[in-house]
Amino acid sequence: MAAGREAKLQLVQRHVRAFPDFPKKGIVFRDICPILKDAAALKAVIDLFEEHVRNNHQHVDLIVGLDARGFLFGPLLAQRLGIGFVPVRKKGKLPGATVSVSYDLEYGKAEAEIQEDAVAPGQKVLLIDDLLATGGTLYAASELMRKQQAEVLGCMVVIELKELNGTDKLKPHRVFSLIQY
Repeated sequence: MAAGREAKLQLVQRHVRAFPDFPKKGIVFRDICPILKDAAALKAVIDLFEEHVRNNHQHVDLIVGLDARGFLFGPLLAQRLGIGFVPVRKKGKLPGATVSVSYDLEYGKAEAEIQEDAVAPGQKVLLIDDLLATGGTLYAASELMRKQQAEVLGCMVVIELKELNGTDKLKPHRVFSLIQY
């Protein structure tokens, strides 16, 4: 199984495209779009996430995906696991009663929210997104789960930018990343 896992990781890594100086000079943007347009690479991502969940989180109730790229991987994983999916959206995008938190961005503040009845107290959830940089968005999602009295079992991302130390902001939650730069 280890050889199969390694081959899948290599396939995923080959499908991450680097764009230097985007969105501004000095930043290397890691583009996951090639993963999405290649069925084998996309399947490899979901296979690897599923393997991680089945090996480490036997009792999970919901996958919680972050706006917007967590929406690409979260529902596929939730379907494989036979559980539900909950979106965390930017403020003002969800109908009905919502719960929100504000968080810091590099150049200001933002707000994230979920529908008030999306997660019940005591439910066990895993957070998913495409990339972990500074950890602000995943931290906001974990705060939403805390407000809802849900238990965050961990965070999962396709790519982790290690030098930005996003995992520090997410402690005590563990982060599982497929690829690290």
